[in-house]
Amino acid sequence: MRPLNRITPQLPAAAFKTYQVAAPLPTHWRPATCEEAGCPAYEYGWRTLVDETSELGRRQAHYIRRQSGRKFVEDRDAEGLTVFMFAPGQTCFQPHQVPLEREPLYLVRGGDWRGDPLGGQPYQHRRAEDWVEDFAEHQDRIARQIERG
Repeated sequence: MRPLNRITPQLPAAAFKTYQVAAPLPTHWRPATCEEAGCPAYEYGWRTLVDETSELGRRQAHYIRRQSGRKFVEDRDAEGLTVFMFAPGQTCFQPHQVPLEREPLYLVRGGDWRGDPLGGQPYQHRRAEDWVEDFAEHQDRIARQIERG
């Protein structure tokens, strides 16, 4: 994962407020089949390369051949890796999730990406309109303070 480039703030984290719309995995998502998730591997098939010279590779190959229950064609590539080619229409090896039809959480918390040094609890708005209004009022307060100097 590429590290984020962030501008170093000139104020302490306690001087900031973070507005967030969140859809946490445990409450807003559910497990799904490849077909439900629109999985490209399910739709088009996929290839898995395995290095059977390593212990991990031998275990992976054993699982694919003996335990996975999937249909495949096996071959070797130029580097000696085992290539398993899986036909479309069968479950891949990745878990999938799809969103539930739930309203996201509209949160306001103290601090910024560095955290909340005051340790406050996030405030959760009940409606998107209230969150938007809170955000607009906060921006207006900041603009007025900048005008005053």
